[in-house]
Amino acid sequence: MENRNILIGLGTGLVAGLLGGFGLGYWIGSNQGHTHPAAPAAAPAPGMPGGMPPGMGQGQVEAFGRINATKAALERDPKNFDAWVQLGNDYFDTHQPQASVDAYAKAIELNPKHPRIADVLTDQGVMLRELKAYDKALANFKKANAADPKHLPSLLNIGIVYANDLKDTAAARKAWTRLVELAPDSPQGQQAKALLEAIQAQ
Repeated sequence: MENRNILIGLGTGLVAGLLGGFGLGYWIGSNQGHTHPAAPAAAPAPGMPGGMPPGMGQGQVEAFGRINATKAALERDPKNFDAWVQLGNDYFDTHQPQASVDAYAKAIELNPKHPRIADVLTDQGVMLRELKAYDKALANFKKANAADPKHLPSLLNIGIVYANDLKDTAAARKAWTRLVELAPDSPQGQQAKALLEAIQAQ
């Protein structure tokens, strides 16, 4: 995984109301696009002949196609950090949160000091949030930010969990204020500014 975008669905809570023009889906991260360093070329997913299944994008179909090949690669090399991250990414992209959490956990166990560990912890946190494990998601985002104090996606996500899921506006404001101080002109900084202004207007 390198520079991934992270999609968090905000539901109908506080942050969804604050976002207004942002809508109910919220892109989090400075990360652009997916890379798949450990995966072989995409193949059609089993049981999906004749092209894309209804309602799925091409990227999701490709992710499904990689899953079995990546699992086979991991049978040969179960200590391959990049392959576990790739598997977590593909489960993430195909909306299989528990499987994604488990795959990321293997990567984290193998190399908790990896240079990209903040990204892995953040992606795992997003999947934990999808499972409604809000405290665990928050713990992941905090671990990610401890690993890299300038990791903007984790800071933005800390605020979102506090505001939307744990109903702690003061803690959300603290996280977003720190983010704006770190990187006011970044996409995350701009998002945090808008959220802070919305909170102020309440």
